[in-house]
Amino acid sequence: MPAELISGTAVAARVREEVARDAAAVIARGVTPGLTVVLVGEDPASTVYVRSKEKACREAGMNGETIRLAADSAQEVLEALIDRLNADPAVHGILVQSPLPKHMDENAVVRRIRPEKDVDGFHPVNVGKTLIGEPDAFAPCTPAGVQELLRVAGIDTRGAHCVIVGRSNIVGKPMASLLIQQGADATVTICHSRTRDLASHTRQADILIAAVGRPSMITADMVKPGAVVIDVGINRVNDASAKGYHLEGDVDFAGVSQVASHITPVPGGVGPMTIAMLLRNTVRAAERTLERQAAGA
Repeated sequence: MPAELISGTAVAARVREEVARDAAAVIARGVTPGLTVVLVGEDPASTVYVRSKEKACREAGMNGETIRLAADSAQEVLEALIDRLNADPAVHGILVQSPLPKHMDENAVVRRIRPEKDVDGFHPVNVGKTLIGEPDAFAPCTPAGVQELLRVAGIDTRGAHCVIVGRSNIVGKPMASLLIQQGADATVTICHSRTRDLASHTRQADILIAAVGRPSMITADMVKPGAVVIDVGINRVNDASAKGYHLEGDVDFAGVSQVASHITPVPGGVGPMTIAMLLRNTVRAAERTLERQAAGA
């Protein structure tokens, strides 16, 4: 029996409706949530993604601004811009779109953003808070989106063995941090490029999360029958179509969907959740501004 689809498109729409309601409540108290995205250069994929974020902000009733810098801009120019946004009370969330040009130090840029405006969840303060389970942490948006998909789909992570393939700072590591917290209570294995006999680990997974950036790497023989499979990958694969390419996940969907109990599609799975959770984080940042104002009154 084919696996049941977990639709990120549908879940993200629900999250964005909730965000719009929360944003309206904040606006009624005199503050409009604002997200500023900084785009350095003209990377085609980043340009499309940033445009989607700006549109999503407007649809939620929030302020969404994109600031574009030339690809040859100096590191100091970008950092000065971040300092200005850090000091701007109308800006509640700051996101510097990656990848940055090679001459820029991305780690320094991430650390330049004030943690309370780091709605991407990449600042070391938010990374640490996510790891220890602090409730005011901004968790990275893609892992938070995966957790929301599992919750809405009714997947019980308590006591489940979750195998994550990929150890990136963006997905793999924070995903593990979220799943081991009290309440989620999963037992987590992280696999990576140096893992020996990868399939022996993935076949033990009750929940398998693939986030490696390699098209169709996870095949049906690597999946335990009845497992829940979350495909974080989105890879552009060249083909002979008019468009010249198609999108593929890290999971061989055709084969794995015949083995798994639940599976996310690509596209339409994890992808839409990333922007939805970014909006949620931005509204939370605006809510905290109100809390600080009330505390100081």
